[in-house]
Amino acid sequence: MRSTRRPAAPRRPRRTRRRRPSTPGETVSQTSRTAILDAEQASPPPFETAGHAIVRVLEEHGIPRAYVVPGESYLEVLDGLHDSAIETIVCRHEGGAAYMAEAEGKLGALPGVAMVTRGPGAANALVGVHTAWQDSTPMLLFVGLIPSGHREKEAFQEFDVRGWFDTGAKRVMILDVAERAAETVAEAIFTARSGRPGPVVIGLPEDVIRQPVPRVQQPVLPVADGGMTRADRDLLRDALLASRKPLVVTGGNDWDAESAAALTAWLERHRIPAAAEWRTEGIVGFDSPSYVGPIGYGRPKPTYDVLEECDLLLFVGTLPGDVVTDGFQARQGLTRRNVLVSIDSGLRGRSGAVSHHILARPKAFVRDLVELDLPHDGWGAWTRTLRRQQESFAGLPSPTPRAGRASMDTVMAHLVPALDDDAMVTFGAGEHTNWAHRYFPTRTYASMLSCGNGSMGYSIPSAVTATLRFPGRQVVSIAGDGELLMNGQELATAAQIGARLLVIVVDNGEYGTIRTHQERHHPGRVSGTQLQNPDFALLAQAYGGHGIRVETDAEVPDAVARALELARTGDRFVLLHVVVEQRSQAY
Repeated sequence: MRSTRRPAAPRRPRRTRRRRPSTPGETVSQTSRTAILDAEQASPPPFETAGHAIVRVLEEHGIPRAYVVPGESYLEVLDGLHDSAIETIVCRHEGGAAYMAEAEGKLGALPGVAMVTRGPGAANALVGVHTAWQDSTPMLLFVGLIPSGHREKEAFQEFDVRGWFDTGAKRVMILDVAERAAETVAEAIFTARSGRPGPVVIGLPEDVIRQPVPRVQQPVLPVADGGMTRADRDLLRDALLASRKPLVVTGGNDWDAESAAALTAWLERHRIPAAAEWRTEGIVGFDSPSYVGPIGYGRPKPTYDVLEECDLLLFVGTLPGDVVTDGFQARQGLTRRNVLVSIDSGLRGRSGAVSHHILARPKAFVRDLVELDLPHDGWGAWTRTLRRQQESFAGLPSPTPRAGRASMDTVMAHLVPALDDDAMVTFGAGEHTNWAHRYFPTRTYASMLSCGNGSMGYSIPSAVTATLRFPGRQVVSIAGDGELLMNGQELATAAQIGARLLVIVVDNGEYGTIRTHQERHHPGRVSGTQLQNPDFALLAQAYGGHGIRVETDAEVPDAVARALELARTGDRFVLLHVVVEQRSQAY
């Protein structure tokens, strides 16, 4: 909560009830008069405040919840939420609220919604907007602003919303005309979803959202999905039939479970391999004979080499960008055959050759792809080779504890076999994420929720969203010690909403990824990467959850079993604090 200083709210105009006109000489009985009054009271009011209109249109467009840190600058919107079907999730920090909204946008067709106040609140929320921009996630950030008449006077918490957000959002809108509140919300939702999805920031001047406006209906604006033309289908068919070693790379979050399953079935039928873009595993199932592993930072070497070895590369929902190509190094030859499937007509972020661009969202592309039956059976050996490499890479380590400190290898060896088939994992950034990349069985879409911009602090907020979006599913969040302390306060939010999730904290007492780079460039000169941590199990208990601390490998089997049981049968979150050796890595 920000400062309590606010200008006095102007009194709302009193709404007068309109009487039904009567014809000359007509007498209205008391029964009829009561019926008229009841009907008038039951019908929607002809006027509402702009703040209430914002909430109404969000609800009418199907927005299920809003993640908020309250502020006096948008009290009228908060008041509208009071009687709305939209669930209000009260967060502890604007960064956490923005991450939760971004995660919501990843898990459905509609944008996630965050609401924060001006100045400091907006600054804290910027990290979620950047995540949504780089991950192409539909998201709305509503920001309360100072009253219009106070602009350019260095007013309390004044800032330039366009200057701050214009380069990292699809659009920045300011509601300067109260009567356009409903229109602005509908336009913001459309902008966030259309073309390449992304974040939209809406500024709400405090005085404007209090003004009464006529209640108007605002229809949903349709979003085009694209698809394959006949020329696209012919070109893709010919390219596949001419290839000996094709590879599909899936990515992005503009998918749904049906299209992911349909693509998997088509790939398996034709015995074509598919790799997953960094932190987007689960589009093609972990157990599928066509799934050949992740591609991204810290990738296993076989999936890096395959980018150069394949003779046809088909990107679906993603592009050959910085991370996939290892810093614009792999697959950069301009004569390589690359077919890109993206709804983004500008192909922002791509590199290397573009042999053909199919303008389509993944679900529209897959809808057309499954009609393509290829009379070819020559890819099986190539796919089996890549699949064997993935199976070797993902094979679980020994479950037998070793002497000494706890090990994440032992944790995963006991965790993975006990997971539900549709278990979901969330994480942010750091070397601890590689245990999830390597071992976590992402068997369905969506089953991995993370951030492509390498933002720390994402694990807990995204896990909270996952439990809300999929209340019956098992959610596991793997967090580093440094990462947890960036947004760990959202465990209080998890406790408040009764989220049943399992948090595994990998405590190696350092910023591990940066230490790895440090040792590579300045061996033996450790600087600025060491951490002294609290007892995270006790911290979890203070937030209202269960906390279990594990220091030796011998304690791991019982601790994992207990944590899973508590998460399944309890009514609050469980945190497993795993103290590991420094420099222990998944690969």
